[in-house]
Amino acid sequence: MLAKHRHFLRFTTRDLTDEQAGLRTTASELCLGGLIKHVAAVERNWAEFIVKGPSVMGDFTAMTEADWARRADEFRMLPGETLAGVLADYAEVARRTDELVVTLPDLDATQPLPKAPWFEADSEWSARRVLMHVIAETAQHAGHADIIRESMDGAKSMG
Repeated sequence: MLAKHRHFLRFTTRDLTDEQAGLRTTASELCLGGLIKHVAAVERNWAEFIVKGPSVMGDFTAMTEADWARRADEFRMLPGETLAGVLADYAEVARRTDELVVTLPDLDATQPLPKAPWFEADSEWSARRVLMHVIAETAQHAGHADIIRESMDGAKSMG
């Protein structure tokens, strides 16, 4: 399922230039290259969380304005970034996640969630729950990407 949604997300960028991958085509701040950067970062962080726990994500309740600004850059194509580079990074993240899933001894092993206003305090997620979250987030952003691409030039991922 994750591979399917990764495919549709990547497919939205077919035949685009770096400039097009950085375009905002809706009222949203989102662009195709930025969405792929974001999904890659999310998948990377959650995969590390499965292995190392909440320390890899930090304490979201202690983030500064500068931290939030750096996080916002994950949704944009920054100067010097290329679509090919963003896609290559995402492919490497996917490869590592797939390898992790194959080698995990127990999908039911849990880790405490990091501190964040959007998580219930003192909650834990299993590796299985984390992977379901990554699938859901990837699917959601593949849908966003389809809208952004269709707004750009009418191209659709499906149909």
